[in-house]
Amino acid sequence: MKTKLTRQLESTLYQYCLEQGAYVVEEVGMPDDRGIVDTLSYQQLPDGQVEWRCYELKVTKSDFHSKAKLSFIGHYNYFVLPQTLYEQVQSEIPDHVGVLIYRAFDEQAVALAPQPLRAPGFLTVAKKAQRQELQVPEAPLISHFIASLFREVDKAKRVKKGLQLYSDDQLFKELRKRARKGYDVYDPEANLYDRFLDDTQNDAVTALQTELDARNAEYQALKLKYQRLTAPDLGDQL
Repeated sequence: MKTKLTRQLESTLYQYCLEQGAYVVEEVGMPDDRGIVDTLSYQQLPDGQVEWRCYELKVTKSDFHSKAKLSFIGHYNYFVLPQTLYEQVQSEIPDHVGVLIYRAFDEQAVALAPQPLRAPGFLTVAKKAQRQELQVPEAPLISHFIASLFREVDKAKRVKKGLQLYSDDQLFKELRKRARKGYDVYDPEANLYDRFLDDTQNDAVTALQTELDARNAEYQALKLKYQRLTAPDLGDQL
């Protein structure tokens, strides 16, 4: 599971790459069994050349020393780290690998922003990466990049469609699973079933009230029409 800090780094890096004019996707499997890179960006340069950049996100010292393979196969390769971690591992970073430092926006800056911020923080370059030759064939790398992009598009479409993708049985099983977490008799609003029943009953009452109002309006219109038809003609009485 990704920690909150990892998600913040990931979100900020994504926005950073977009601002650089690059296409970007997370968790891309590398060709030739070269591991999985946390973030991979693809950028078309003005001279027609293509530039690949690999980013590995680390938030703790144990994470930095993980045995997971580092997929630094790009033209430029970076660690993305919090400042405190960078100070602890600075001497262990290879010469050709760059470092981006993550800093979160403070609450006051977020509150004063004229529009919602697209990322929870910003990145600064603490160490520039040195260019190297691409470490894997480019054709399969492009295929892996496209496959990862498709995965993200498919995921987004599933989220957009939401619960309609699931059968009633699947939804019922999920409700039962969540109910096992406990039922708080002193806080009904915290109980999923109570909230669902309250909302359903409120919707039913609202629907019935709307139906009643419509029928009452129809009744009043018919009553007025009947009164006009049965009222005596004053001209006949004179």
